[in-house]
Amino acid sequence: MCGRLNVIDNPDVIELCEGLQISLFANQPIFSRFIRATQPVSIVREKQGVRRMDTAIWWLLLDKSDTGFKPSKYTSFNTRYDKLNVKNSAGYQPFRHSRCVIPVKGFGETEYVNGKPIHYHDMVAKQGGLFMGGLCREWFNSETGESALSCSVITLPPHPKLKDIHSKSMPLILPPQPELLNSWLDESITNPLMFDELLKPRLPVNIIAWQIDKPSTHKLVAPKFEISADI
Repeated sequence: MCGRLNVIDNPDVIELCEGLQISLFANQPIFSRFIRATQPVSIVREKQGVRRMDTAIWWLLLDKSDTGFKPSKYTSFNTRYDKLNVKNSAGYQPFRHSRCVIPVKGFGETEYVNGKPIHYHDMVAKQGGLFMGGLCREWFNSETGESALSCSVITLPPHPKLKDIHSKSMPLILPPQPELLNSWLDESITNPLMFDELLKPRLPVNIIAWQIDKPSTHKLVAPKFEISADI
């Protein structure tokens, strides 16, 4: 998955958040058609048994800086599924103790060949919004007393239905099932074996996709098309 999210001020996204029984505007959500990696994004997590929305830097690993924290030189806006159970990896502890969801309307993908982009696509849920499965981590600078929250999106193997859009991976899109979402956010569940089935490529909802010229201008260059959910 490439580094951009669509989190518009949309009733579908708001409904998703309210369905998680959080106080949506306790922390003003961040809305933008184009949120790129390293920028702030709104996440939902559970902290000391309380469901809450917080602002996180979309880059899991942070380094101390003179002004607080900055994204690490190590790329970490995504966390690969096959690293989640590797001890000492960046995602190992968060997968067990600080899972989160990132409510979005859609996301964007860029296909690269030999390090060069060859096409860009945007995708949104046909109905409602999407819950991206993610990880978060808290940071504290003992020298300055400042704190920060960071996050990443879990990525899965490529999906056959998306191979012409992005051939290397897809984001973890959580099925919109309250029981599953509650378990994902439950900080008391520290054995992630129950989530193994989620780490296989699957489209739980119908997606509308279209090719664009580039993310900054977002001009349609081909007709929109539908990608059906997996049964």
